[in-house]
Amino acid sequence: MGATVKVREKFQVTIPEEVRAKIPLNVGERVEVEAREGEIVIRPIIEVPRGQAWFWSREWQERIARSRKDIEKGKVKVFKSVKEARKHFDD
Repeated sequence: MGATVKVREKFQVTIPEEVRAKIPLNVGERVEVEAREGEIVIRPIIEVPRGQAWFWSREWQERIARSRKDIEKGKVKVFKSVKEARKHFDD
């Protein structure tokens, strides 16, 4: 069972030190709060600038994962020059 804390004014709670030691969290960082099956779940989040959000989309992350698997399997082609790469890709 986890630590117990008291709900204060404005429904604020303090995250106990033993919990903070397991989940790195700094003052000023944001968390996501969700009600799930009668529980309150608090998750640290990382805010991403709007211009970089595409990189963290599910679709893009799936492409990255596929690429990493291909690299691990040796499914790569190394080009000696840009000219060689362009020729390979018909550019």
